[in-house]
Amino acid sequence: MSTNIENKVVVITGASSGLGEATARYLAARGAAVVLGARRTDRLEQIAAEIGAAGGKASVARTDVTDKAQVQALIDHAVAAYGRVDVLINNAGLMSIAPMDQVKVDEWDRMIDINVKGLLYGIAAALPLFRQQNSGHFINIASVAGIKVFSPGGTVYSGTKFAVRAISEGLRHEVGGAIRTTTIEPGAVDSELKHGSSHEQSAQFVKEFYKLAIPADAVARAIAYAIEQPADVDINEIVLRPTVQEF
Repeated sequence: MSTNIENKVVVITGASSGLGEATARYLAARGAAVVLGARRTDRLEQIAAEIGAAGGKASVARTDVTDKAQVQALIDHAVAAYGRVDVLINNAGLMSIAPMDQVKVDEWDRMIDINVKGLLYGIAAALPLFRQQNSGHFINIASVAGIKVFSPGGTVYSGTKFAVRAISEGLRHEVGGAIRTTTIEPGAVDSELKHGSSHEQSAQFVKEFYKLAIPADAVARAIAYAIEQPADVDINEIVLRPTVQEF
């Protein structure tokens, strides 16, 4: 079945596991050419090889989203491989949960570097290209913690995800016309995000909380829904949670 996903070039950060990996596999199976960025090249190459073996198109570039030059190189790699970029999925993220009085400033810095600055570096790399093409689609992964503050413990994480929503909405307002902007706000989804906490009590809480998590495929389907709409339809925001999740 032909869809609006077929033959689109989709760049995904944080593509070595979780939502990024699930989305790469899902979109590639529907005919997209996927370009995978993450730090773990071995994982990326394995995923790309499996996509290729299934008849899909995938290319990889080692990418640390905290390095502006590496994010630019990821977009440049996609253009070199496929001639254009249709969709950028800013998915790389870190969730370090700990009470504020633990003063884990290094973790605060890391979350800001990955969740906020990494997203901005993606926008900076892709926006000039989208303008030049007169088309493009930003898909930014926020969280239900960007709608309601996840505290105690997730205050700074929530701050970064509120920022993702604010940046996405401003971006939509500024570049709308030919360029689409979608924010995806998942609840508990099975991914490596739950392993980001060094504070033992918080890590245990997160582990318990994530027992209700839904598979990463659920987010992949939401992303596909946003991409496959006609060019004049911009799905701006999708919130999805496990049915049993209260927060």
